[in-house]
Amino acid sequence: MITPTINVDGKFTEAAKASIPVLDRGFLYGDSVYEVFRTYRSVPLFLEDHFGRLENSAQLIQMQISQTREQLLEEIRRTAVKAGVSRDSDAYVRYQITRGEGAVDLYPDPGLKTRYVIIVKALPSWNPVFYERGVNMAIPNVRRNPVNALDPNIQGGNYLTNIMGLTEAKEAGADDCVMLNRDGFVTEAANSNVWFLIRGRLVTPGSGNLKGLTKKHVHRALRAEGMQSFEEDVHVNELLDATECFITSATREVMPVVSMTLLGGERLEFPVGGGEVTRKTRTIFSNFVKKYISEHADDALV
Repeated sequence: MITPTINVDGKFTEAAKASIPVLDRGFLYGDSVYEVFRTYRSVPLFLEDHFGRLENSAQLIQMQISQTREQLLEEIRRTAVKAGVSRDSDAYVRYQITRGEGAVDLYPDPGLKTRYVIIVKALPSWNPVFYERGVNMAIPNVRRNPVNALDPNIQGGNYLTNIMGLTEAKEAGADDCVMLNRDGFVTEAANSNVWFLIRGRLVTPGSGNLKGLTKKHVHRALRAEGMQSFEEDVHVNELLDATECFITSATREVMPVVSMTLLGGERLEFPVGGGEVTRKTRTIFSNFVKKYISEHADDALV
């Protein structure tokens, strides 16, 4: 059994008692970057990719991470052991780097030492209905920030836009949201990438969203099986021609979408449990992950 455990700069704390200083810039300003991965039999999924993306996020906000990749990995391992992760359990691992503790001032002192926070807990269990039937999505009025205002490839600590969009969708009775940019193009869901089968082509928005690692490897898995998938701009009007839809993320893998409510209230319906392409994608990616875990057994955290 995994006990939720927090590691703040090398000190372990029970989740309910964990804390950081109130002058930490991650708390005050959302001045932080983070990554989340899951494990299978204690093996982290796409670990190198996650570290690469963390470092890219830090570079995009001009943050110099004080800890090396090796140091962070060792702390993740220590936290996993403390939490009781084993090869018989699947874990959720989040590691966040804040710019550190400093003056109450927007401009960060270049000499600050970054703080790390590692959270290890049991992998969340999604409602089985989401896979058996599918999730209900809604497009909120809230729009994503323009790319030239906040690069979506900064996986940082400020999620207000996503929170507002998800809240609006849930209050309308949906399970999740699909967010548009100000020009009406689809970007992503609250914290996952979204895919559509439109006129027989499997597409996912190519801009305005985080370069999801699950998305990256779904493309790779499909390509290895001779299936085509594309990244391109998808306007909301094109969704009227969509016949299938699913979302992908580190903890969801491939999750079917059964309906989507548009801004005017029109409801698009998709096959229950996913259509042929969605189901095939789920199977292909599941086999791809199994192979990856087998080939990376030496990367196990414990």
